Amino acid sequence: MVWALYVQNLDPLGHRVLSTIVAGMPVLVLFYLLVARRWLAPWAGAAGAITAIVLAWLAYAMPLEMACWAFVHGMSFGLLPIGWTVFAAMLLYNTTLVSGQFTIIRRSIGNLSDDARVQAVLIGFCFGAFMEGAAGAGSPVAICGAMLVGLGVPPFQAAVLCLIANTSPVCFGGLGVPILTLASVTGLSGDSISIMCGHQLPILSCLIPLYMVKTMCSWRETLAIWPALVVGGGSFALAQFFFATAHVYGLPPIWPLTDICGALISMVCLAAFLKFVWKPPHPWRFPATAVGAGQTVEPVRPADPRVAEAEEQVSELLPAGEGLTSREKPLTRRMVLRAWTPWVVMAALLILSGIVRQMEKNGPLDLGFAPSYWEAPVPTLHKKVERAERLVPAGAVGDERKEAALFKVNWLTAPGTSVFFAAIISMLFLRLSTTEIVSVFRKTLYQMRIPIPTIACMLGLSYVTKYAGMDATLGVAFAETGVLYPFFAALLGWLGVFLTGTDAGSNALFGSLQKITATEVWNAHGSSALRHLSLEQTQILICTANSTGGVMGKMIDAQSICVATAGTNQIGREADIFKAVIWHSVFLACVVGLMTVLQAFLWPFTLMVPH
Repeated sequence: MVWALYVQNLDPLGHRVLSTIVAGMPVLVLFYLLVARRWLAPWAGAAGAITAIVLAWLAYAMPLEMACWAFVHGMSFGLLPIGWTVFAAMLLYNTTLVSGQFTIIRRSIGNLSDDARVQAVLIGFCFGAFMEGAAGAGSPVAICGAMLVGLGVPPFQAAVLCLIANTSPVCFGGLGVPILTLASVTGLSGDSISIMCGHQLPILSCLIPLYMVKTMCSWRETLAIWPALVVGGGSFALAQFFFATAHVYGLPPIWPLTDICGALISMVCLAAFLKFVWKPPHPWRFPATAVGAGQTVEPVRPADPRVAEAEEQVSELLPAGEGLTSREKPLTRRMVLRAWTPWVVMAALLILSGIVRQMEKNGPLDLGFAPSYWEAPVPTLHKKVERAERLVPAGAVGDERKEAALFKVNWLTAPGTSVFFAAIISMLFLRLSTTEIVSVFRKTLYQMRIPIPTIACMLGLSYVTKYAGMDATLGVAFAETGVLYPFFAALLGWLGVFLTGTDAGSNALFGSLQKITATEVWNAHGSSALRHLSLEQTQILICTANSTGGVMGKMIDAQSICVATAGTNQIGREADIFKAVIWHSVFLACVVGLMTVLQAFLWPFTLMVPH
């Protein structure tokens, strides 16, 4: 069947304000259901997607079949490679958890220092970054918060520390899922986005350890451990820069490993520094009267399904009975190396996958039994949507004016495939029984019942607004902020993470809008204010700001706060923790916004934007 061409109309109601309100309705519905009605994210995402489909059909005159296929296209990408990667990462984590190796990893980190300030950096920031890269899904806040409480940090303070720490590593969390998502909805190269992240986040990674320790104690007590802050934050920042930008220097794209390898390098550097070079002259601990303070004796349980979900999530991540300070036999070097082996195997396979991805640049590889990836046009959608005249590049003709809609099954080089095989190899290496293997798969499937449908619905919603032209309507409206927009781009990403609970969700929701707005701003100011950047550079900078600014909203989203309270036995104190971190979140988001402004307008900072 031959389908008619759909031409986007940025003002379908003939009134710019009304058209903008209609275009924003799916996001407003999502906001209302998540914040006011406290729905779980998958249901709110599905409701927002249905709203988008109906408005695309009735208000934007997009054929219903096209709108539905756009939703299916987005959901499919949410399942593969995004959902596949998230599932595989959690599968590997659960393999180490069930085998008991993760307990050894935790002990090897927790025993490195008895200074609470250093412990906050080692566990809250460095080990939290490792957990964010390896598993995500709230694991850094839950696990690191519980570890700090077990080491004598007041529960309320532990929750605040871990929420602040779980920021700068988030862009590369879950093996780079936020960047994969942003590349999908914008059409920009994930490699270029990774480079831009690598030119922003290391600056924040140097700041965050100092910032979080300052929330614990005075400036004098904070600066007393400046060598540890420099080594811990600096080594992570350098590793973050290297892994995020390695492909610029001829190495394969290894940016999915940024958090995991950066955290490992940082922990090794800081541990060696503390053992052989320097120790805090006066070990600092919380007063004995503060330890245990802030915990609710009888937890209040408000009628919020997200609280119950967070408690269950934490119980899966930290099974009852696994003590964090229990007396166990001393660790040996052999035990520690064995515990870290699954992650080393994963890193090796991901590097190999990056090499294969480089080989696929000219097309899929013939493996004999199958090609290394498949591409298929999406029915009714591929090259059947023509962009609005205002969005068409100068000189574009024919198919260049139309939106492509290809579903790519990159089963071989998707990060999830490498991690899945690492999990299988680890199961064999750690000699898990058949019963334990079945338990790992069941546990992982159950844990993914919320995250994967959420990601799929958010991407489905995003693809509907993208192909219908609704995000373009919003983008044109946001472009009215003119040269101020680079600052607000970071705050929009911050709002997106607050709404969706994930950086990937924010990128799915606002990524395409950010690209369109960047194009509009460059067209209006490219010859003056943005004269140092090309159109593509402006798009990369603004879209990346959605992700790097968004990570600062991670500490105030409902999921993170609920997990933090559950992990530190603070159920019922969600509002108190929100009030404690909200201004930190706003301040740090503004820092990213100002950084984006410098890189947009001021030479030599503009040289940091990749071509």
